[in-house]
Amino acid sequence: MNSPSTRRIVLGVTGGIAAYKAAELTRLLVKDGADVHVVLTQGGAHFVTPVTFQALSGNRVWTDLWDASMQNNMAHIDLTRGAQAVVVAPASADFLAKLANGMADDLLTTLCLARPRQQVDGAQHACALLVAPAMNRQMWDNPATQRNIARLREDGVVILGPGCGEQACGETGDGRMLEPEELFEEIIAQSQPKVLSGRRVLLTAGPTFEPIDPVRGITNSSSGKMGYALARAAREAGASVTLVSGPVALTTPRGVGRVDVQTARDMRNAVMARVGDNDIFIAVAAVADYRPAQVAEHKIKKSRESRALTLEANPDILAEVAALPKPPFCVGFAAESERLEEYASAKRIAKRIPLIVGNLVQEGLGADDNRVILFDDNGSTPLAPAGKLDVARQVVARIGRMIDPHR
Repeated sequence: MNSPSTRRIVLGVTGGIAAYKAAELTRLLVKDGADVHVVLTQGGAHFVTPVTFQALSGNRVWTDLWDASMQNNMAHIDLTRGAQAVVVAPASADFLAKLANGMADDLLTTLCLARPRQQVDGAQHACALLVAPAMNRQMWDNPATQRNIARLREDGVVILGPGCGEQACGETGDGRMLEPEELFEEIIAQSQPKVLSGRRVLLTAGPTFEPIDPVRGITNSSSGKMGYALARAAREAGASVTLVSGPVALTTPRGVGRVDVQTARDMRNAVMARVGDNDIFIAVAAVADYRPAQVAEHKIKKSRESRALTLEANPDILAEVAALPKPPFCVGFAAESERLEEYASAKRIAKRIPLIVGNLVQEGLGADDNRVILFDDNGSTPLAPAGKLDVARQVVARIGRMIDPHR
């Protein structure tokens, strides 16, 4: 499932104040091309009406197990046939208890029990089940709820959240439903091929900042978007991801560990402290090649006199990692302003790494889209221009094939 444009999603909405967030989740899924069919429980209808979901999804809303409008009167069967996921958001404590114990007393619990869970006749028809708990913190912490959650995990149900924060009752703690944008990201992640399942990935992203004095420094215009997109794509592909980031104004992708650094030496130290625990190293960061030989203790005052700045070389992080006795699978990036194929190929050979991703800075730096070329032992492979997340998913897919050609 590479894109929601080909996906059918069944969205279950149970009784809870967080039901209003399900409306926004419906909008996000539909905007991204998903065919969303909403199943609203009796409790859920106390908070949001069927009309809301019908308007947002463009499909009729299902509320009754005994609804005879389905041609064969089997909505609990037909709704999940061809669906790639059932998402229940919000999932109340009552619903989770029923699901954990195999109860089927309304349309939503019945279709969850009747959904296809494995291949049928050699064709892939499995329908994933994702639930987003939403309840008071005491209800979430209750041993009965925790037993139910543990049993659902054992059954292969994906638990999304819950989050921690202020709750409608006025208390603060675990139990609030994840925000619609977070749930949307998780749903997309579940649909991606798990080509890096069980792998550990270490990435660098963003620029570095080399201080000249307490207020000035040497940096570059890297936004970090490509590195953050790769971190998200690697996590979607099933990897455990750690992101070593220079100073950027970006939100950390869900499920990704982040280490903030400033200078090239900070980044080098953070990488070398962690690289031994990882299978893959992706060096995306635009690391400053040079730093001031001396950093002024106080702000340099303006004057009419010219000043010379002595620079010294920064460490080459990728080369150092690639030269380790037992290096991880290394991927480099080459951002050039000209002669991309020549320079990127030379960089890959010089650093002795299996894969390098090259692009022209005028086509990708700071932008939301990118055009890249992949260089490996077999030559060069240009990718079509696309959004950076789409490009990142293609790069991750290539890494997966190179690491495990038989997967």
